[in-house]
Amino acid sequence: MGKVFLVGAGPGDPELLTLRAARLLGQANIVLHDALVTGEILAMISPAAKIIDIGKRCGRKLLTQAEINSLLVSCATTVEVVVRLKGGDPSVLGRAGEEIEALAEAGIAFEIVPGITSALAGAAAAGISLTDRRCASSVVFTTAHRGEGADAVEWDKLVSSQSTLAVYMPGSDYRRLSEQLREAGIEPRTPCVVISGAGRPNQQMLWTDIDRLAGRDHLPSPAIVIVGRCAGAALESEGRRDQTVSNQVTERRGLTASSTI
Repeated sequence: MGKVFLVGAGPGDPELLTLRAARLLGQANIVLHDALVTGEILAMISPAAKIIDIGKRCGRKLLTQAEINSLLVSCATTVEVVVRLKGGDPSVLGRAGEEIEALAEAGIAFEIVPGITSALAGAAAAGISLTDRRCASSVVFTTAHRGEGADAVEWDKLVSSQSTLAVYMPGSDYRRLSEQLREAGIEPRTPCVVISGAGRPNQQMLWTDIDRLAGRDHLPSPAIVIVGRCAGAALESEGRRDQTVSNQVTERRGLTASSTI
C-alpha cells in the first residue's frame, strides 16, 4: 500500500509552494493534478513520475469525482507515493473531503499538505488586509455557486456577519453576484476588488464597489472577489475606484509596487 498526499499548489507561483510540497513533487511516483496547476509547478515534478491531468475545462470534467476517488485508491495500491495536486489549498473548496472519505474507506494512508488559498494570495497581491480591527475581525470563504434549494448560498447570513467576504468562483455574471449581495442587505457602495490570476504574470485587478460591479466585464478565471470595508482601504488611499489594474506585482524584497493602468 502506498500513501496519498493531498498537496496544495497555491495560486500558481512556484515560489509560493511549501518546502514539503516541493519535496513531494520530486519524490512522487504518480501525480494527479487539477487544471489550475500551472506549468511552472508541473515542471517541478520528478521526470520519472506519471502525470495524470484530471482537471475541469470550461465546465467539462475529464473525470467525475467518483472516478477520481477510485483512481486515487487504485494508484495507491500500485506505487508508494501518490500526489493529488490541487490549486490553492486542498481543504478550501477543493472536494478534499470526498477524497479523504474514499481513501479512509479503502484503508489508504493519506496526508494533507496545505497551500496558499486564493483569498490569501489575492489579498496579498492587492495589498490589503482581510481583517482589520477597524473594519472586520473575521473572514468568510464562500463560493458564488452552490446549487439550488437547501444548498444555495445564504447571502443574508453572510452579509449580516459584518465579515470580509472572499467569494470564490464568481463566474462571468458579476451582475448576478451584485444583485444577490444587495438583496441580502449589503450597502451598494460597499467596496470590493476582483483579483484574477493572483500572483501570476497575467494578474489583473478590478477595484470598484458592489453597485458598479454589476456593469463591469468579468476578468479571466481563476478569479476571486473580496468584499468589505477592508477592501476599500487601499482603494480609497490610492484613488483606484472603478479601475482595472493589470500586471500589478509586489516585489518580495523591495516591497515596492509597480502597475499599469
